Amino acid sequence: MNENEFSLVIAGNLEDVRILDALFEAGCDDATFGQVDGVGYADFVREAPTFGEAVRSAIEQVESVPGLRVVRVEPDDLVTMSEIAQRLGRSRESIRLLISGARGPGGFPPPVSHLKARSRLWRWSEVAAWAKRHDQRVNAGAASAIAAINAALTLRDTAAELAPAERALVSSLV
Repeated sequence: MNENEFSLVIAGNLEDVRILDALFEAGCDDATFGQVDGVGYADFVREAPTFGEAVRSAIEQVESVPGLRVVRVEPDDLVTMSEIAQRLGRSRESIRLLISGARGPGGFPPPVSHLKARSRLWRWSEVAAWAKRHDQRVNAGAASAIAAINAALTLRDTAAELAPAERALVSSLV
């Protein structure tokens, strides 16, 4: 069994003691629950054979409590240059040089958003895979799992709002 750390962002009332009791009874005794600016979260340290199994079981347990829905898993896949530096244990300048190709092996993943802005965003799953290929100690598997799980959660929450043609298109892509 591996110890897996992650957070779930949760829609629903986590201030109700009855809901917290129900979460404990559902098996979430390995999580700490709280709210920041009205947004609920659960910080898990869960033992499971794989990261994916740990997250799957946590989502199922949280959503077994009426009124709760998992919105996403964190740490989030979209990251800034500063977050990349922090996650890789490097300076922001070191990351800037890797991004520009002035240092390192080259081929750093391109940003996925805000291409012309100072606060560009990258997919952590792509950066982690690149870093792992170049001998950084990074859990690229967990990063890819979080990206895929969050995409599935977003799809689950938005598919019902799509017109039939768009829903069919989405289904054909998955």
